[in-house]
Amino acid sequence: MIMEFYKYQGTGNDFVIADNRDGRYNGLTQQQVASICDRRFGIGADGLMLLQLKDGYDFQMVYYNADGKEGSMCGNGGRCLVNFAKRMNVINNAAHFIASDGEHEAEILPDGRVKLKMQDVKAIESGEGYKLLDTGSPHYISFQVNVKALDVYNDGRKIRYSKRFANEGVNVNFVETLNESLYVRTYERGVENETLSCGTGVTAAAIAAFGNAHKNYQINISTPGGNLQVQFTKMNDQTFTDVYLIGPAEFVFSGSININ
Repeated sequence: MIMEFYKYQGTGNDFVIADNRDGRYNGLTQQQVASICDRRFGIGADGLMLLQLKDGYDFQMVYYNADGKEGSMCGNGGRCLVNFAKRMNVINNAAHFIASDGEHEAEILPDGRVKLKMQDVKAIESGEGYKLLDTGSPHYISFQVNVKALDVYNDGRKIRYSKRFANEGVNVNFVETLNESLYVRTYERGVENETLSCGTGVTAAAIAAFGNAHKNYQINISTPGGNLQVQFTKMNDQTFTDVYLIGPAEFVFSGSININ
């Protein structure tokens, strides 16, 4: 079977996207998805997304990790899929779609960035030097200094495959506070390596690092792949609402691949 694909990236987090509104790519196997995402023998990507129809929504987002398994919410991927939906004339500049973690709204801003509404955060676990929370995907936040010098692959892998997280996995974010901004590097489960950026990860990092006072926040975040913004409102010690991830989502190239 020949797949017509589109490659997108959001701050270096890259994705293969296919239009599956007619169901032609239903039944993709884990092996096929992993092969497509392979950086040496396939197209190469951190994940694969399908744009699908869903009653009551502009579209449905179906996301697969690079290992071929269906994944949880991906913030950078969600922004890229919104831009793809516009390219396919599914939307204009606003979207209402559903993903694995529920409903989302998004807006394409005049400067081309995409503002994506994330799920509310309703619980944060705090420990010695870390916080654990779910922003559509589970994230372990480790506060560090000189994050650029860390061995993110090995340090992140130790936490992701620790006894507590080995079965379900967790995304591990190493976070450095720089005045009123953050620098974040992420080891992602499903990719099983560091990615240049993680949307749900920077969202979790912003809430974990700055969500102290009951007020509205706008946090600037740098990653190895580029810059993002996170907005949120703290309601109480465990509840954060009006959570938005804002950043670029850019078309790279398109083509076709035989996925037999």
